Amino acid sequence: MNNDLFPKVNLAAESWLRRWAVPLSIAALCLALELGGDTARSWARYDRSALEAGQVWRLLTAHLVHLGWGHLWPNVLALLLIGALLEEFLKPLEWLTASVAAAVAISAGLYAFDPGVQWYVGLSGVLHGLVACGAVRMLGERRFGIGLALAIGVAAKLGWEATRGPMPFTEHAAGGPVIVAAHLYGAVAGVVTGLALGVVRRRASRL
Repeated sequence: MNNDLFPKVNLAAESWLRRWAVPLSIAALCLALELGGDTARSWARYDRSALEAGQVWRLLTAHLVHLGWGHLWPNVLALLLIGALLEEFLKPLEWLTASVAAAVAISAGLYAFDPGVQWYVGLSGVLHGLVACGAVRMLGERRFGIGLALAIGVAAKLGWEATRGPMPFTEHAAGGPVIVAAHLYGAVAGVVTGLALGVVRRRASRL
């Protein structure tokens, strides 16, 4: 038996876990909070009145809770697909930065521009941010084919939602209303984050 194989396997496994640490952690947190049921959902969701009372953790946790399993599993599946798509374009810290930036931007955007939205849950807005960020990074690295496809896809979806409302069947699948503004705020945050990451990378390469 070739003992040299084991260090290589271990290094490969460690590298894979490191690259996937953030999306897998997000998925695990979503699953754990869903197991908490209504209690966890009430504690974590975006709640305008609770935010005004100082419960600032909701800016982040709102995006980790869902209306139910039917709302959760498509978002987790989409998260893993996005993770596979962006694996070579976003480093773990960049993944975390893009996720947090999108989450905070969505919550802040809802608070500032959508006072009628009293509560909100779900990961979909953050997913739009990650795709937008990934598209910007792909274009920045001259991967124009898939980068343009992602950018056009996100823009077309946002355009549909802005003019016609939620995509067909999404409200039924989610089990509740779809707040399309969250997708827009997430995507804008993703574009800004993607551009900022490009600047940071260029400066780091000159050092």
